[in-house]
Amino acid sequence: MLTAIQTLLQQQNTDKIREVYSWVLGRLSTSGWGDLLIITPYVAICILVLLRYRRVLDVFAVGDEEALTMGLPVGRARGAIIVAASLGTAAAVSVTGLIGFVGIIVPHILRLLVGNSYRILLPLSVVYGGIFLVLADIFARTALAPQEISIGVVTALLGAPFFLFVLGSSKNGSIS
Repeated sequence: MLTAIQTLLQQQNTDKIREVYSWVLGRLSTSGWGDLLIITPYVAICILVLLRYRRVLDVFAVGDEEALTMGLPVGRARGAIIVAASLGTAAAVSVTGLIGFVGIIVPHILRLLVGNSYRILLPLSVVYGGIFLVLADIFARTALAPQEISIGVVTALLGAPFFLFVLGSSKNGSIS
């Protein structure tokens, strides 16, 4: 009986369900310039905050005690970093939906190419993360044209095996 009620509600609201499903799978095609204008201030501020703390992130890599002995306000810095990263992510997800694995694929590949310093890694991740999304979106729109694959599906198909590779490699100590 409950399945019948659920099916009835879904049939009466197919447009809304399609929108929700599109957001869950992630799509850039449903976002417009108006959305970009709304989130730009949030994302820009978050990127600036994270870039300001990129050297602090390098110090955090050696541990909290070392950071404290260097005079860094660990709690305040960590809080600012977490708030900035969360707010930037929330702003982007609010207009594009759930597009996963970009934050795993891009930084790990860059880490192999440029090293572990956040001073270099963070700005490059911002730029190459955007490039990766554009390329994934082009693939999503053209691979099965005229149909469109959700960009979240494309990034998940690339990201899940990559994540398993990174996970396996980190156990062996070869990728950090």
